[in-house]
Amino acid sequence: MPTYLGVDTSHYTTSLAVYDEQGGELSSYRLLLPVKDGERGLRQSDAVFHHVRQLEQLVGELPEDAFRRLSAVAVSTRPREVEGSYMPCFLPGKTVAAAVAKAAGVRCYETTHQWGHLLAAAYSAGRIDLLEAPFLAFHLSGGTTELLLCRPRTGEDPGLTPIGKTLDLHAGQLIDRVGVL
Repeated sequence: MPTYLGVDTSHYTTSLAVYDEQGGELSSYRLLLPVKDGERGLRQSDAVFHHVRQLEQLVGELPEDAFRRLSAVAVSTRPREVEGSYMPCFLPGKTVAAAVAKAAGVRCYETTHQWGHLLAAAYSAGRIDLLEAPFLAFHLSGGTTELLLCRPRTGEDPGLTPIGKTLDLHAGQLIDRVGVL
């Protein structure tokens, strides 16, 4: 039975997901990164440190047979599908995903955190079929507020084209600033 492991280490959450294709069952494992009271966020070095520690814990929570049944591993390795998109906090996830895939003898697919948001929205809405044809999506995140033209991924084409974006304050920044106040 085909089983897939997804890994994401965003700036504030360490996440693993196991999807059993035959049963259509999705299991999610996640931990928020600790932010000290009164702090406005985390430095990238602190996020990397916490992801390394939390990945060990989350991998330990996976079902024992999950690794024997793996068909593939997917991992977000950068925030967005644009040149220069990089954050160190994605490195621990990339390292763990690559090691698990190598040990299991399966392929490791690299993707972006942004695509993860879009796929999660389609899955949660029960509309994976939307991914088969072009559609428009708003992506509101800490560092991004964009209108995206989304097309089915083919080969090296990421399938995402920003067609509109904010020029100053992103949605996540607005929420952060209100929270600080």
